[in-house]
Amino acid sequence: MKHLCFNKIILLLLLITNLYANIDSKSAIVYYGSNISYPIAGSNDYIIVQPDETKTYTHGFGLYKDKIYAYINIGEIDKDNQSYKMIKKSWKVAQNKAWNSDVLDINNKDYQTFLLNEIQKLHKKGFKNFFFDTLDSYEFYAKTKKQKQQARKSLVSFIKKVHRTFPNTKIILNRGFHIIDEVHNDVTAILFESYYKGLDSKLNYTDVTQDDRKWLDTYLFKIKKYNLDIICVDYLPLLKIKDSDEVIKKLQDKGFIPYISTKELDVYGRSSKNSIKREILTLTNNIKDKGETSPQLIGSVVFEYLGYIQDIKQVDENSKLPTMAELTKYAGVVIWFDNSYKNSSKLLQWIEKVKKMGIKIAFASNFGIDFEEDYIKELSLHVEGTDKKPSINKIVLKDKMMGYELQPSKNIPLYIDTNITKPLYVLEDKNHKKTTLSAITPWGGYSVGYAFTDEINKDSVWTINPFSFFTQALRLKKLVVPDPSTQNGKRLFFAHLDGDGSMNRVEYNPKLFSEQVIYKDVLKKYKVPQTMSFIVSEISADGLYPKLSPQLIKTARKIYALKYIEGASHTFSHPFFWEKIKDDKLSAKYRLKPKGYTFSLEAEIVGSINYLNHIIMPKDKPKNLKVKTLLWSGDCIPQINALEYVYKHGFLNFNGGDTTITNIKPWQSLIAPLGMKRGEFWQIFTGEQNEDVYTHDWTREFWSYKNVIQTFKLTNSPRRFKPINIYYHFYAGEKRASLNALHKVFDWALSQDIFPIFTSEYIPKVMDFYEVSILNEKDRWKFYGMKDLHTLRVEAKNIYVKNSPNIRTTTHFQNHTYFGCNNNDIQNIELTKTKPSKPYIISTNAEILNYKSTQKSLHVKLKSYIDLRVSLNIPKGCKVNTKNIKVLKNKEMYSLYFKTKKATINVQCR
Repeated sequence: MKHLCFNKIILLLLLITNLYANIDSKSAIVYYGSNISYPIAGSNDYIIVQPDETKTYTHGFGLYKDKIYAYINIGEIDKDNQSYKMIKKSWKVAQNKAWNSDVLDINNKDYQTFLLNEIQKLHKKGFKNFFFDTLDSYEFYAKTKKQKQQARKSLVSFIKKVHRTFPNTKIILNRGFHIIDEVHNDVTAILFESYYKGLDSKLNYTDVTQDDRKWLDTYLFKIKKYNLDIICVDYLPLLKIKDSDEVIKKLQDKGFIPYISTKELDVYGRSSKNSIKREILTLTNNIKDKGETSPQLIGSVVFEYLGYIQDIKQVDENSKLPTMAELTKYAGVVIWFDNSYKNSSKLLQWIEKVKKMGIKIAFASNFGIDFEEDYIKELSLHVEGTDKKPSINKIVLKDKMMGYELQPSKNIPLYIDTNITKPLYVLEDKNHKKTTLSAITPWGGYSVGYAFTDEINKDSVWTINPFSFFTQALRLKKLVVPDPSTQNGKRLFFAHLDGDGSMNRVEYNPKLFSEQVIYKDVLKKYKVPQTMSFIVSEISADGLYPKLSPQLIKTARKIYALKYIEGASHTFSHPFFWEKIKDDKLSAKYRLKPKGYTFSLEAEIVGSINYLNHIIMPKDKPKNLKVKTLLWSGDCIPQINALEYVYKHGFLNFNGGDTTITNIKPWQSLIAPLGMKRGEFWQIFTGEQNEDVYTHDWTREFWSYKNVIQTFKLTNSPRRFKPINIYYHFYAGEKRASLNALHKVFDWALSQDIFPIFTSEYIPKVMDFYEVSILNEKDRWKFYGMKDLHTLRVEAKNIYVKNSPNIRTTTHFQNHTYFGCNNNDIQNIELTKTKPSKPYIISTNAEILNYKSTQKSLHVKLKSYIDLRVSLNIPKGCKVNTKNIKVLKNKEMYSLYFKTKKATINVQCR
């Protein structure tokens, strides 16, 4: 923001500590950087951004767009602005040398038309609301009273025209004190800067004088009479933000919405309420694809279960390490290097800055540092390497978090000595020399060598409990976690099929295609939600098999005609390696080769989806079941180019991730996270893997997909990491063994206590997880951005919520409690250990369409994809209608079994 008088802004901020004021207060953030953190910004009532730095087709933007305001520079334009070349010379009437910008004539009708067109472009891109800056720049050229009155009149006219053109648009003005009487009905809020802490004419930090505050009060008193929100931005140096508590309270006491920041506008500031920082910065020097790095393969699932999000940055000695401004969004830093970082001095200098920011650091696997004494003193550690394997005398100390999946080796890779740690694993050699291989320290913690992980048959195995280690080392807050594995207390279930092999001949009846067998023996038998995709070049007339196409299309149409089937695309030519796509081209050796086909992302994605919707899908198919999801093909490693294309066109994406944990390999490292981020876009992973993996790339043991049942069990207990996701291909129908395995898997899954949904209903839940913004004040929690994700998990038994209108179900499962929420995107709960004395729903496999609850009654209307099940807590003296249904009673729990997919339940109490 630019300003005249005594302040000029550029705002930024940080959360050195998590300050939680009243979570119901109004708050604001101004962020002018790129790649905005919605988990931080989303809880604010006002989110002001630079539109050129903000992608409007990300999921986070979609969740919070009603609160996002695009910055519009009304009175000036910077010379590096993208639109500068469009500015006519006659519009430029002065210069603001302090900001190296041209001052523009607001009286000029052509310029007003230009501004309105720019706003229309942004509105079309998705911005609904706008923040108008530099309203007072006319002071540079309007010197007489008459000239100033004319400029103000032009401003008023323009603001009113914007409001008339976009009547649902909300507008914030920066100051605009002299025109507020004329436009107060056209704007939502007023922002001004520097009430207590500001900037001088040279942009140095300074205290605002009492005289300046009195001048401001004259105008602010008038604004308050109009009941407009007033946002005040004050400024402090980055490392003094921790001193802003008093300033925030003083601004609140004045009736302002406070925002305290530095003068750069590309960090995150503090306001009346501040979201819990959920992102963890992890540095790795592994140069493989991000998806192949250890932090992604085995670390992300740990942080996600805790409710946090790992942001992996790949660095080498030539890379720029993240700036302190960039660090302001992180809850902690993990250094997870495969080998030594070649510039140890540079890394340690950076670490020292991180420490000064108050951010905790965890070293994982190794320090990545050359152990010269001058260097390691930065961490108050004395470290020595070993030339040969020392002889071990004994284990001196082993904390309970050690030996998580495997006991740590007694090997000594380093001698580490420190007196300021909480030791976790200490060894002693035969010379009585000790080494501390894992510890919690004042600046964070470390766990190195086999005290962190080990390997069994090339699989990583945790020797330390990663949940405990990272929580303690990074001082992570224990969260109430938005959980996409569960709904209304029951584990989610969905099934999806990749279209490979639809035309394969069936071994035991070569007259049949595998597509026909899947239709008859699977889809007609298991009438539950399933997502079916096709490779368009395998079934279309201009594809690989034009002679077979009529038969294949006939069966495909039968499949899509089923009421419980939704469509998806498995692309047109099934790219094998997505990273090989360069400049929208992919060599034929990396995909299928339909005759005459020229590769493009448009053909692979939009073209394939349009074909399936218009040629295969019945015209009367409900809109929500038509094709809107792309299932990644081949290696399932899309790069930013493909992911961004999918997001830009409003489609969902799925596939990838290798969750293959079994009884033979029961390692947590074989559980993939929920997804992976590239740029600003999330690839959403499957729940579990498909039969191709279990059959060794479809080469042998074709019955072995039944082992996925072990995977389903091991991803449910002792922690529920995943839903049940049956994931298979058309070619599973070509062999009796694979078909029988598929039947066994479906029979087992449908015998479980599940909540069936479509794949397209699961994907947005995970996307919400990555963008949810969380506030906490004692036992109260508030969640923003829960549009499709309606479950909260607490890692505790026998916990409840106190009088929350948001909660519909309360389910205790092993050591967890799941709360099923209503469909609001904002959830507000208060935890308690006191069990409600009124009737409530424990769990159900149905969507709750109507819910009315009092101390003496409960009324619910339910709808499920399968025969309805519901468990109720019915206190003594209460009665539930039980006509024509099966009821099992266990103390106060009633389990109701319906032979229908819809039901209405009434409970009355004396």
